[in-house]
Amino acid sequence: MSPGVPLLNDYKKDFLLKRFTQTVLGGPRLKLGYCAPPYVYINQIILFLMPWVWGGIGTFLYQLGILEDYYTAALSGGLMLFTAFIIQVTSFYARNKSVTVERMLRTDILAEEDEHEFTSCAGTETIKFLIPGKKYIANTVFHSVLAGLMCGLGTWYLLPNRMTLLYGNAGGTVLLFFFGWMTLCTGEYSLIVNTAVETATFQTQDTYEIIPLMRPLYIFFFVSVDLAYRKYLLISKITIKIILWFMANIPALEQMNQILHILFIFLPFLWALGILPPPDALFLWAMEQILEFGLGGSSMSTHLRLLIMFIISAGTAVTSYFIPSTVGMVLFMTGLGFLLSLNLSEMGFAFKHSVARHRVRTKSKALPSGSEKQFTWKECLFYIIILVLALLESVLLHHFACCSQISKNSPQAIVGYVLMTLFLILWILREIQSVYIFGIFRNPFYPKDVQTVTLFLEKQARLMKIGVARRILLNLVSPFAMIAYLSLDSSLQGLYSVSVSIGFTRAFRMVWQNTENALLEIVIVSAVHLLTSGIDMWWNRSLNTGIRLLLVGIMCDRLIQFVSKLQFAVAVLLTSWTEKKRRKSATTLCILNLVFFPFVLLFIVFSTLLSSPLLPLFTLPLFLVGFPRPVQSWPGVVGTAACMCADTVYYHQMIPSLTTALQSAMVAGSLGILLPGSHYLGRFQDRLIWIMILEHGYTYCSINIKGLELQETSCHTAEAQRVDEVFEDAFEQEHNAKIAINGHFGNVLTPCTVLPVKLYSDARNVLSGIIDSQDNLREFKGDLVKVLVWILVQYCSRKSSMQENVHKTEKEKASVVILPDLNTSPQSKSSEDTLSLNSETLEDWSDDVLGDEPTTKKINEVKDQLKFLQSINLPLPGSVESQVFGDHSVDKVPEDNLYKAVLLGYPAVDKGKQEDVACIPLMEFSSHSHLLSLPEEWKSNCLPNYKMREMSLLFPEDWYQFVLKHLEYFPSKENVPNILEEIAKDRVLKDFYVHAVMTCYFSLFGVENMNPSPGHILRVYSGVLPWSLALDWLTEKPELFQLALKAFRYTLKLMIDKASLGPIEDFKELTNCLKEYESDWYIGLVSDEKWKEAVLQEKPYLFSLGYDHNMEVYTGRVLTLQELLIQVGKLNAEAVRGQWANLSWELLYATNDDEERYSIQAHPLLLRNLTVQAADPPLGYPIYSSKPLYIRLY
Repeated sequence: MSPGVPLLNDYKKDFLLKRFTQTVLGGPRLKLGYCAPPYVYINQIILFLMPWVWGGIGTFLYQLGILEDYYTAALSGGLMLFTAFIIQVTSFYARNKSVTVERMLRTDILAEEDEHEFTSCAGTETIKFLIPGKKYIANTVFHSVLAGLMCGLGTWYLLPNRMTLLYGNAGGTVLLFFFGWMTLCTGEYSLIVNTAVETATFQTQDTYEIIPLMRPLYIFFFVSVDLAYRKYLLISKITIKIILWFMANIPALEQMNQILHILFIFLPFLWALGILPPPDALFLWAMEQILEFGLGGSSMSTHLRLLIMFIISAGTAVTSYFIPSTVGMVLFMTGLGFLLSLNLSEMGFAFKHSVARHRVRTKSKALPSGSEKQFTWKECLFYIIILVLALLESVLLHHFACCSQISKNSPQAIVGYVLMTLFLILWILREIQSVYIFGIFRNPFYPKDVQTVTLFLEKQARLMKIGVARRILLNLVSPFAMIAYLSLDSSLQGLYSVSVSIGFTRAFRMVWQNTENALLEIVIVSAVHLLTSGIDMWWNRSLNTGIRLLLVGIMCDRLIQFVSKLQFAVAVLLTSWTEKKRRKSATTLCILNLVFFPFVLLFIVFSTLLSSPLLPLFTLPLFLVGFPRPVQSWPGVVGTAACMCADTVYYHQMIPSLTTALQSAMVAGSLGILLPGSHYLGRFQDRLIWIMILEHGYTYCSINIKGLELQETSCHTAEAQRVDEVFEDAFEQEHNAKIAINGHFGNVLTPCTVLPVKLYSDARNVLSGIIDSQDNLREFKGDLVKVLVWILVQYCSRKSSMQENVHKTEKEKASVVILPDLNTSPQSKSSEDTLSLNSETLEDWSDDVLGDEPTTKKINEVKDQLKFLQSINLPLPGSVESQVFGDHSVDKVPEDNLYKAVLLGYPAVDKGKQEDVACIPLMEFSSHSHLLSLPEEWKSNCLPNYKMREMSLLFPEDWYQFVLKHLEYFPSKENVPNILEEIAKDRVLKDFYVHAVMTCYFSLFGVENMNPSPGHILRVYSGVLPWSLALDWLTEKPELFQLALKAFRYTLKLMIDKASLGPIEDFKELTNCLKEYESDWYIGLVSDEKWKEAVLQEKPYLFSLGYDHNMEVYTGRVLTLQELLIQVGKLNAEAVRGQWANLSWELLYATNDDEERYSIQAHPLLLRNLTVQAADPPLGYPIYSSKPLYIRLY
């Protein structure tokens, strides 16, 4: 990007300024892009100040002592409710009265949206501009009632006497009263007049009008704290005192109320800066935070699972509070903690699917949501045994060994020492599984210079054994040791305690839900308690063990976030300085960051406390605090949207093998601690795989896998090259030094391991010297006839075999001829190419047709002719028809059919004159020729007799005899060699094949019987045949057309193989070669649907012919299915969240969708372009996104 290109163009700057002004004021559009009458601005000001007027009337009456505070609130709220209804009714009337006027189209759509035609102060266009109205009538009523309630409570909240009592300062009261009403007016205007476009935008479209509720939500929160401080609420005109559990310390609540009153006047700026989340994001974020840190759960893969799990977990904590026995409470917490940490929904579905499959006793389809294996009784038994042992351990230890104060020799202290040892061992075993320790020092135990699967598996065998030992310690030993520690704690004696119920419900669940984090928390709490056991301090005196674990868990999580955010901020700052293109413009920002570093650090701390992304504006070192949002960062359901293209199928094919490899790596610990929200990047050839952890529990993990585009843009290529450099330095270079250091430590990508995955490797070769060689083209013609013979014979023999099977299974029914798939082989059932005529232009390595030679038949004409005929039962050569005359059945040779069969060399006869032609003497047929008979419609003649006689000389009779004698499709017949020998001597059957083969041959080469040109081969390969007398005849027979096209493609592949590997020695080698094409290859076009089917069916090899316009050469593309190594690294999660937050702000609020914008340009250190691609559509554009995949970690 040129340094002179601005971050925003001039129009976008003006547009953003207008939108930001509207956001700050809550909706009034006081800055327009055109000249508007003064009454437009006056009307907006009046509507903006209307709540203040009604609130001012109530406040005035209260200050005079005429009304009590609650009557004041009721009066102001009632007036505002009436005003809100009037406003909505006026808007509804204006929308219904207006007449739709069709305007001329304009090039600048945004400018057209800004322009309005105002006719009068109260005109229809003016009202529609001022009050757009609501989509739904229910929202019209609800928002109006909410506006009245907010005005009444806001008046009560900002009463001067109350604030004077709160602060004791009249000057402060005046400031709070003035700016507080400004905040209320912005909330009221956005709710009932015109909703402001909020900076904090979560959904791409506000379908249910949730955005207008954002500001009232926060206003009600501030008012509720003030009401709690006053110790009463008004409900149905009855005063009820609500004593809250935290009201024991009234001064603390008073201080909180004072702080919130001051913060209340800054709400418009917090809304404008996008720090406060919208209601939907706030709701999901709050549930995740409470579920994870308050209830011991995990972030969930879907919003529905999150809601259900939150309700169940909260119910568990509440129920434990009312259990009257400590033993019962321990049993309840242990059992529910274990059960809720399992993937119960997928286990239930798998069990139900297994039962259904057992009843049907048929092979079932693959389980959705990534469930690859059946839930077996062994797994069920394993979980039952674990549950029973955990319950027995907890109840026995709590009953017989509990309640002793912790000391250096107490049972709980001894268990604490064991846990510390376990933690140290597990940490060591996990670190040696990855290529780098701490992401800095290269692991000396990790295999060096690994480039092949076999070598890697041999070197990694020891590490895998260590990984198995680690998993046993993590899944079996550690949870029981931690349950022992918790069961022995004396804090469990505190029945009916909120803190004990919450703290220990979380602790007993964390043991299973996230064992590694739980082990870290218990080790820290145990160590601190042992060190400070003799000291009288708040930590030991006021907090029970459950609450200590909760606080330690929050602190550990926030510390990890702080380090990641700080690393991300430093990376953005340094790269802005080192990037030459933007150094001049970024110098000022870098200096400001250094000067105001304490404030930058404060922003980082604040975003860490909120667990919200650190937003670098335009990915420059201009940091803001993004609004809190769920771990997934996007509102949609995972895996439901992707920018599908032709390359999507390659990612889809590799998913099963990739999940298996990921399972092994996760079990061994090669990917580190599996935390929801972690991101990983995989790399193989031109493929980039984005992996995100969605959910984690006991022995399972849920992930989402995305596939990025295959290097088509310069930005994508530049960052992909950096990814290759990072992985090559980690995995493919010899490190001679004893202590090797990660040379790309500052990068957001840290290499972890390599995974053996079964996928397609892509090889693209130039065919110059092969496809344009005259010798090869001359041999091509002769080979085509042989391949046609082989294809037709194989097809007819398979058809006959299948027809015979139908006769056996349905003896009492009429015979039905079933045409097999054109690429069915005895070895495997595979998909084959269909005709692809959609190509119009040729791009790099494409399969489209060249236009360097004239083609008299248009593609569309050929396409229209490809209509399948209805199958009919026709007589076969050598068969005998049975006809009934009276009561007698007489066997009769079908003379007319035989007559037509031997008329191959005679002139064509009109259909209406066939009866006048004398029948020639009947010829003798073999009794078994019907086994290889061609369909009746393929026997018709379309070429002149002389042409057919001339081309018949090219028919390879010796090859025909060889193919017939080596058929393998009559297992039910006895004495097969004699039968095949007899069929080979049938001259009439041979004439059939001569006619069909040579007609197809003539159709493929056209009128001129010369060596084909490379352009001709490419066009026919793509399904576009030259015009000839036989073209219509062939295109009217879809089965034969596809067989001929397949034979042509096989012949081309044969020509390439002969040129590369050497000539074919004999007929047997040629037959083996063709059998290999039939069973192991798909030869066709990349654009064909059959190509995608072949990839998903994992055909061993795929071949396609193309043409490169840039290089002007013919190309061949070969895909080979094999097990290869995918390099995987871990991304800085906060760098991903920060860049996604900026993407959301830049596209949804600033509408900066320029394809060449700065924030999407290549950034080798931050991987900015790849991160943008990996975002969920419509902001990102991954070409593949899987549904949540559940991986079993054992």
